[in-house]
Amino acid sequence: MLAVHRGTAVARGGRPVSVRGTRVRRTRLAGLAVALAVVAGSTAVGVTGAAAKPPSRPVDLGANVKVFDPSMSTEHIQSVVDAVAAEQVPNQFGRQRYALLFKPGVYGTPEHPLRFQVGYYTEVAGLGRTPDDVTINGAVNVYNQCDAGGCIALDNFWRSMSNLRINAAGGEGCQTATEFWAVSQAAPLRRVDVQGTTSLMDYCTDGPQYASGGFIADSAFSKSVVNGSQQQFYTRDSALHGWSNAVWNQVFSGVTGAPAQSFPDPAYTTLAATPASREKPYLYVDGHGAYRVLVPDARRASSGPSWEKGPTPGRSLALSSFYVARPGDSVATINAALSRGKNLLLTPGVYDVPRTIKVKRAHTVVLGLGLATLVPTRGNVALGVADVRGVDVAGLTVDAGARQSPVLMRIGTRHAGHGRNRPAAADPTALQDVFFRIGGPHPGRARVSLEVNSDHTVLDDIWAWRADHGAGVGWTRNTAATGVVVNGDDVTATGLFVEHYQKYDTIWRGERGRTVFYQNEMPYDAPNQAAWRHDGENGYAAYKVAGSVRHHEAWGLGSYIYTNVDPTLHATNAFEVPTRPGVRLHDLSTVSLNKAGTIDHVIDGLGAPVTPDHQGPSTVTEYPAP
Repeated sequence: MLAVHRGTAVARGGRPVSVRGTRVRRTRLAGLAVALAVVAGSTAVGVTGAAAKPPSRPVDLGANVKVFDPSMSTEHIQSVVDAVAAEQVPNQFGRQRYALLFKPGVYGTPEHPLRFQVGYYTEVAGLGRTPDDVTINGAVNVYNQCDAGGCIALDNFWRSMSNLRINAAGGEGCQTATEFWAVSQAAPLRRVDVQGTTSLMDYCTDGPQYASGGFIADSAFSKSVVNGSQQQFYTRDSALHGWSNAVWNQVFSGVTGAPAQSFPDPAYTTLAATPASREKPYLYVDGHGAYRVLVPDARRASSGPSWEKGPTPGRSLALSSFYVARPGDSVATINAALSRGKNLLLTPGVYDVPRTIKVKRAHTVVLGLGLATLVPTRGNVALGVADVRGVDVAGLTVDAGARQSPVLMRIGTRHAGHGRNRPAAADPTALQDVFFRIGGPHPGRARVSLEVNSDHTVLDDIWAWRADHGAGVGWTRNTAATGVVVNGDDVTATGLFVEHYQKYDTIWRGERGRTVFYQNEMPYDAPNQAAWRHDGENGYAAYKVAGSVRHHEAWGLGSYIYTNVDPTLHATNAFEVPTRPGVRLHDLSTVSLNKAGTIDHVIDGLGAPVTPDHQGPSTVTEYPAP
């Protein structure tokens, strides 16, 4: 991924690149091994049923789930979260995973705040029914990572924060009383209530300070958010009090206080409501001390936080209704539990899955803690969902294995019948914070990352990434044709990030599809034009709507090119759709980065080229033109 600041750009590759005379390279921090403090009692959590009856035995969430309560001293909590941060801030491709969970109450004080960093594969979440049940006086921060080349946030992926209130306090100098969340993709903020200044870039470090994200949903901010150098960002169903700096592609849907529609100058795309949404399920503690999972109801034409007028509506599930899995559990055991009607909670860790995890029952919830990660080891599909309604898959990362998989995750079947459990608009299957990687932590191959066949599916914050750095990276090594394929009808994507695939990044075949915010980079590493060409056209479009589709609509789409192996490469179009009245795209942009690569047209032969000598952006506001 490449970040920009006022028209400049920096590659997220391993080699140095020049940006207006400045040398910047991808930051790497040396890790320092530290001993992690153990939170007494955090690995064994008592669980009660709906009537708060005592459990027969405790549920063990594993040593990497750290549960805090207000009776613990701030010093003790600080020591634990700092130890996790010391391990995880530099740990981009490690196997360690953590969840830091806060029971209802208040943590820190304005005089003695709780301030800590969030590193890779770390989930920070409150355990309240609403965000304001958990208050942190202090800050939960993501800063730039710095080395001799500068300080950037381009690789600040794979972490999250949710379901708590932050009263920004503490800090010194320009960090005073500020919540920093300087991230790029796969680092969502959900259900947060920030009282004080929030910045999506780390402006307190020296250097270029690039950031390239990101995703916010179901949240509220008491002061203007500093967007800064974020080249694109999507905010959904939230409440703002101002937003700074549009850069290339800032999209808002259902957000009170959002900037007015003004694309392309400034590049704000604003929808009054989100067409379809379903908030992510979350773990919470009820009034009896029992752990439960709240599965929010689906919403249509939504706006504002789901909790602003009271607790988020939804169904509450006892944790006893979940099979609580750990790395090392067999797929046979997991599938047997799912067949018995259990939901699935994946505790933090990496799960090698030689067979497909099969979700066959309607309304099953699959919830990962600490960005739990699935790796198919025999060229299999990692997780498959039957064509049933109301399934929710959330908080998971799927890494391709060394043997090529046809698909990493499949939602529904290609030729499903019309039974009573088939997905419906009022009860859709949903994916939230689901991330895919082809290469990076290890060599990996898959033809497709995500295939969606079920109708009415909601895709909320999806990042499909064919790695541009890390292990096993190269045109013939981490092979993957397409990131996301949508065959189902009435599918809605809210926050779709798809990068670096070798053919079409996204193919949409279903009818009445809708995308609100799309972010793409074309592949960096095609060796020559002959290797990246088809049917008389150069390259492949980032977003392809099939010629048979009669109705489709999308808002706020950006595609960028940076071909660092062969800077002379061309892509004919960034976007390709059938030309008919029912297919409409709004607010599209293209950019050529770092003098490497050309996109000849924005969409279907229209829109000015972006080239090594004319970076852009090039924009098309309405297609077809009204």
